[in-house]
Amino acid sequence: MSHSFTLNLPPNLETNRPQLEKTIKPFVEIELEQADQLTLWQSKFGGIPYFPKNLDYPRTSEGKPLYLLAQINFSEIPPLDGFPIEGILQFYIADDDLYGANFSQLNIQNGFRVIYFEQPDLNFKNLIQDFDFLPEPDDLPITQCYGLKFTQQYEFISPHDYRCPELLGDELDNKIADYIDEHWDEEDDLFNSCGHKLGGYPCFTQDDPRDNLDHSEEPYELLLQIDSEEEIMWGDCGVGNFFIKSSALKQKNFSDVLYTWDCG
Repeated sequence: MSHSFTLNLPPNLETNRPQLEKTIKPFVEIELEQADQLTLWQSKFGGIPYFPKNLDYPRTSEGKPLYLLAQINFSEIPPLDGFPIEGILQFYIADDDLYGANFSQLNIQNGFRVIYFEQPDLNFKNLIQDFDFLPEPDDLPITQCYGLKFTQQYEFISPHDYRCPELLGDELDNKIADYIDEHWDEEDDLFNSCGHKLGGYPCFTQDDPRDNLDHSEEPYELLLQIDSEEEIMWGDCGVGNFFIKSSALKQKNFSDVLYTWDCG
């Protein structure tokens, strides 16, 4: 893999450099910006979505409308291997105690929805402009609209990922865990997989739920991660994640996506 990620390892991990470099993945880091005059087409967290009038707005099976969590316009992000290069991808969740998640069936899109518009309609007249049909939400992790800034980055696996012991071995996995314990409050922590991102490796405040799936099947990879920060809060400072199989992502098929969030 060709990348510009420089691995500056502490002395006790230098001998493990070849193992670690095999796990390097690209991702797109997401930072919040002021949402001044965002258009319906632009990338955003929260706010109102791009949505054609001729389509049914996403709702739960009980008829309750879902709320836009995130909208990604791929024409605004750096190219990311396996991801679309155009179109708009949206993530909706329900306004309920679990933010629309079903922890026993993570891929059932009832309390959440992932929608992809490969060729967005640029005619403003064809889009929903009045969203007064949406009740004022009671409890969502994102309560206002934010613009987004995208930066391509690279990272390598951390113990948050359930595959870490298998890929690196228990000894190296434990060494990394010890390193994280010593440097957990440092922003440049080599194994910090937290933050908002597209692709890359996920972080969790508890366990990786993918470990409970059939390991003989194609694994689900991180699609989108939205972390907690001052303006965003998943329960008690948790993190929200969406996962998809690489084969489905390449086909731009978002019908089988895992949605989960956890908190400490």
